[in-house]
Amino acid sequence: MSVNLRKLAYSPTINPLVEPQEIRSKRRYVRSGRSDELINSSTGEIMGVSAIHHIEEKDDAEFVKVFAAGVAASYDLTKTAQRVFQVVLDQYQRTPMNRGFADYVNLFWFGEGVEGRDVGMSEKTFQRGLKELLEKRFIYPKGPTAFWTNPALFFKGDRVMFIKEYRRRVSSDDQKKREELENAGQQRLTE
Repeated sequence: MSVNLRKLAYSPTINPLVEPQEIRSKRRYVRSGRSDELINSSTGEIMGVSAIHHIEEKDDAEFVKVFAAGVAASYDLTKTAQRVFQVVLDQYQRTPMNRGFADYVNLFWFGEGVEGRDVGMSEKTFQRGLKELLEKRFIYPKGPTAFWTNPALFFKGDRVMFIKEYRRRVSSDDQKKREELENAGQQRLTE
């Protein structure tokens, strides 16, 4: 899907990014959502995987950098989109909360940057990165300069968890056996 910044479909009243998102790329499948979709909220049990949970404390600046780097790596963002994501995160942190959360961010460009603040890139570069963030559903247009934020990727909390799952590659012989079993009526397990 290619995004044309001049022909955006706006959603002024509803944030379409509240629902869990899925992105598939050549080598990755990234699912974002709230933790209750990955962890049983009543028991705290991580569902169906062997997990190692590692916790590190970071100061505010380090936390935002680690968060941005983790998200950028998970979604295979280009360098330009990573830089723009950092600008959008910074702008999001400046956005006052309403009813306990901030669900959109204003990104109006004038002068040398967003709200006149120099962001270290040209407007054209900013637009290229913004386009990628729109394509990968980090943000969604609310109006000409306002964008809904994906609540799984933008928050004002004090902790974040990145889960990386490794799966064994299936050999061609194993794949043939699976297909034979499926053709004989064996049901496939959903992943």
